[in-house]
Amino acid sequence: MKVSDYVLARLRDWGVDHVFAYAGDGINGLLAAWGRADNRPKFVQARHEEMAAFEAVGYAKFSGRVGVCAATSGPGAIHLLNGLYDAKLDHVPVVAIVGQTNRSAMGGSYQQEVDLLSLYKDVASEYCEMVTVPEQLPNVIDRAMRIAYAKRTVTAIVIPADVQELDYSPPSHAFKMVPSSLGMAPYAPIPAQEDIQRAAELLNAGQKVAVLVGQGARGARAEVEQVAELLGAGVAKALLGKDALSDELPYVTGSIGLLGTRPSYELMRDCDTLLVIGSSFPYTQFLPEFDQARAVQIDIDPGMVGLRYPFEINLVGDSHETLTRLLPLLERKTDRSWRETVESNTARWWEVMQRRAAVDADPVNPEYVVHTLDGLLPDNAMLAADSGSAANWYARHLRMRGTMRGSLSGTLATMGPGVPYVIGAKFAHPGRPAIAIVGDGAMQMNGLAELITAAKYWQEWDDPRLVVAVLNNHDLNQVTWEMRAMEGAPQFEPSQALPDVRYADFAVSVGLHGVRVEKPDQVEPAWRQALAADRPFVIDFRTDPAVPPIPPHATLDQIQAAASAILHGDSDRAGMIRQGVKAKIQEFLPGRRNRPGTQEEQ
Repeated sequence: MKVSDYVLARLRDWGVDHVFAYAGDGINGLLAAWGRADNRPKFVQARHEEMAAFEAVGYAKFSGRVGVCAATSGPGAIHLLNGLYDAKLDHVPVVAIVGQTNRSAMGGSYQQEVDLLSLYKDVASEYCEMVTVPEQLPNVIDRAMRIAYAKRTVTAIVIPADVQELDYSPPSHAFKMVPSSLGMAPYAPIPAQEDIQRAAELLNAGQKVAVLVGQGARGARAEVEQVAELLGAGVAKALLGKDALSDELPYVTGSIGLLGTRPSYELMRDCDTLLVIGSSFPYTQFLPEFDQARAVQIDIDPGMVGLRYPFEINLVGDSHETLTRLLPLLERKTDRSWRETVESNTARWWEVMQRRAAVDADPVNPEYVVHTLDGLLPDNAMLAADSGSAANWYARHLRMRGTMRGSLSGTLATMGPGVPYVIGAKFAHPGRPAIAIVGDGAMQMNGLAELITAAKYWQEWDDPRLVVAVLNNHDLNQVTWEMRAMEGAPQFEPSQALPDVRYADFAVSVGLHGVRVEKPDQVEPAWRQALAADRPFVIDFRTDPAVPPIPPHATLDQIQAAASAILHGDSDRAGMIRQGVKAKIQEFLPGRRNRPGTQEEQ
């Protein structure tokens, strides 16, 4: 048995069934071992190492298991980095296995020689090791897997090409040998009971309780619902926690932040008590004013508590176990007026979304595209959104329900993971449909190439449905609107304008199906066709860049800045002003009917 044979055998022992990778001579020994192992674990060939890393992240996010990716030395290892940082910042367990030049060539400025331990020391800061003798195995693999699982982070193993070819010999019962064992025992830290009691007293004292959940609350859905019911609370969701709670619950206000909803903004604006569960949502300006609310945080990571807000009580513990112990101490609030206000605001918001989706656009309103999908989604769908304006519509228009799962690049906010995420998700759950909503910028960056990966593997999936919806507006739209609203600058076409590409035609050329949509009445039939297809399907939606991703809390000053930029630099696109005004009016109409309008609304 070679070292390379042992590496794959140990990965199998850990239950690894897929490795997302790209070949290169720095891992020739591993590739040969894959051949001897009858391709177990399965080598999934991406078009690019960055895509392999994104697919490993998608696999990990949608399965809850460690994602594994592999690449050759030098450029291959470098290409993995963006996907690995995506995993690290979103707290996703991923193990990277990379090749290196022969030991005899190290330090000799050899071809493709890069100091990988230095390169990876930040992204894999919890564990990054080079294997230089066979006896380091299985310890290095076991620790990489165990630490990735335990700390929900990235670990890395560097294996020089010549070491891969050595005969394997295990560590002996001798000095400076380090034996190892398999397995990761589950554990769930629990805060001290006196701290839980203090948290209960604080929450019981509040009159207007707001709850913010993130991905760390995903395993405590039932407990979160019970807490919200007892406290008469509204619940907002950080974007990575969008699937942590069903949007069918009337008190769930949806996403929070720049991409969030107005009822989430109002929930934080008006509450007097805040409970944050499993979230490190970074944007303090969207949380209550510092002197407004007393606050409790629950997080499993002691390094992440006390951030973002002056919390009065920080509980370090698993959300499920902590809430289980907190619930018996909570008192049911008899005054439900706060809850009724939250539910009214939320119901009004969904009416607003329906009206905004119905606003005319040229040629198609992107909000209508995503809003239409909302009513057609299978209850077991897996959803991914790319970074950009596509994330706005994903955040605001899609309502999670059933066993739906969804994710995006929440912290790194990198472009390009939408398509590889759903490919990784399909390998995790081949019997479930997957949908990616991506902009044309991300699709041109790398999504097109990964359609080839989908074409290569889709026939292995029990359910072949993988739908890629491209919001094709010929514009890097999110940045264009940020420039207008934040900088007062007109669109800079040399950086923002994108060429038109026939995305659906490309899909057909590689054996998939697709259709181009250029009229509103084609939107729903296209979605229905894609969701009934017998193979992956690309919908090329020609959407209007004039529909602004205006946040629900946007001030009139910001809207005026955007309008001024358009008037002075984009006079040929003056229709954007009308779209922005229409969208904002649609938000405020119900408020002006149901209560006295604020000065801003007037």
